[in-house]
Formats: sequence, structure tokens, C-alpha cells
Amino acid sequence: MNRDNPRTGAITGSDVKACCATVYQRDVVGLVLGDSYHPGGLALTRHLGRRLALAPGQRVLDVASGPGTSAVMLAREFGVSVVGVDLGEASVAQAREAAQGAGLGASVSFQLADAERLPFPDASFDAVVCECAFCTFPDKPAAAGEVARVLRPGGRLGITDVTVEPDRLNAELRGLAGWVACIADARPVEGYAGILATAGLALTCTESHDDALDEMIEAIETRLRALRLLAGTLPALSGVDFGKALEMTALAARAVAQGCAGYVLLIAEKTTRTGLVA
Repeated sequence: MNRDNPRTGAITGSDVKACCATVYQRDVVGLVLGDSYHPGGLALTRHLGRRLALAPGQRVLDVASGPGTSAVMLAREFGVSVVGVDLGEASVAQAREAAQGAGLGASVSFQLADAERLPFPDASFDAVVCECAFCTFPDKPAAAGEVARVLRPGGRLGITDVTVEPDRLNAELRGLAGWVACIADARPVEGYAGILATAGLALTCTESHDDALDEMIEAIETRLRALRLLAGTLPALSGVDFGKALEMTALAARAVAQGCAGYVLLIAEKTTRTGLVA
């Protein structure tokens, strides 16, 4: 991907950020994906919180927090305070409303921010969560470095994300639509581990949750087919290319079935400069 010269016609980092932020703020996304915008839903978020050993009084950063569903749940069930960041203004506004509506305005907050340039001091969080979003960050090493910077020594990062075998990925899934679908620049587990290790984040736990991705793709296909019958009756569906969306869904399902795409939970700890876990 060319991040420096958009005149080449290649997809740039700015293209990806703008497109993802715009698409995930649309009302139709909620209709298609439901309350949680990631495989496994809140059940997997809850499991992630347990794997992170979240405890009352801890401060947690939710990177790419979307509508705030995960942040609100983590605060309510684990007694932590959560700061969510997202690139979409409408997403941030929606998340703030969700926190206020849940009576958690004092412990959950949201702000507009880029994962590759986090607006927080060093060592200001006990844990960081990032669900089905790290794969969409154009500059993954920068994002990992920022996570490591804002984590306290010994703090933990919890990621759930799409994995792929890039050489086996269908060409259609490597374009901008594939970025939005969280597939185009996803990596194998060892790829994520390498990026995190370079940033000083040592992998301590890896779990496969391919079934969660498979189930979400099936649910998306079902909802798309149902919503297509309502096209022209709901303003939120205006401009949706259901044919293309179903085509991309079928390609994603095939990638999972063929074993070249999956879903993984990763836990990493911030290490010392010597490379040992703090």
C-alpha cells in the first residue's frame, strides 16, 4: 500500500481511515452487524476482559470503540473506568449517549482520536482493548508503539482480530472494500506477534475463535438478504449495493472455509527494555 503518493492510484492510509470511519458510522452498519461490530459479540468481549484480568479501579483504553457497546459492558461488569477512542465523530457521539444512558457517564468517556497518534500521556492505562480493528490500521507498527507507550509497565493489551494467509487471499478482498471488511491487511498470528514484539509487547496468550467469524459472516448474509427486501423503504438502506455486499460476504465465507481466514484472541504484556516481561 502506498501511503505517500496518492497520485499513483494505490490505496493510501488516509483513504483507508476516511473510508472505514465513514462506513462504520452509517445506520445500515448497525442493521447488518447488530449491537457489537465484531465476531463473538459481547460474549467474546467478556472473555477478553477475563483474560486481561480486569479488576475494579483499573483504567482501560478501548481503541476503535465504535458505538461504545464494549466499553459500557466492561465498565459495568468489571468495575473499570474506560476511555474509548474512535475516528468517527458520529460514532463518538453515539457512544457518549450510550454511556450516559447506562448511567456510566462518570466512568466511561469517549473522544475523537487516531490509534496511530493517541492523545494520552505515557503509562496512563492498565489495559488496552482493540476488537476487530487492529487489522484496519494502515500503520500497524505505529499503532502498536502507541499502545505500548500509553500502557503502564506490565500492562496488558487484548486484541481480537481477523487473521489471514495473504498469499491465499482472493484479489477482491485486497481492495478498499476488503479493508472495510477487516480482511485486506489482516495478518497471520505470527505477523501480529512480530509487530507487537517490536513495540515491546510480549505475546502471552493466543486463542483461536474462527467459529465466531464464521457465525458472524452467516449472520451478515442472512441480514443482508432480509434488508434487500426492504430496499427503497428505509432511508438507511439508500445507496447500499446489496449485490456487491453479498459477493464480498461470500468471498469472506469461502476464505474461512478454505482456512485462509480466521479469528484470534491475543493477549500481550508491556515488556521492559531488556525484553523481559515487567
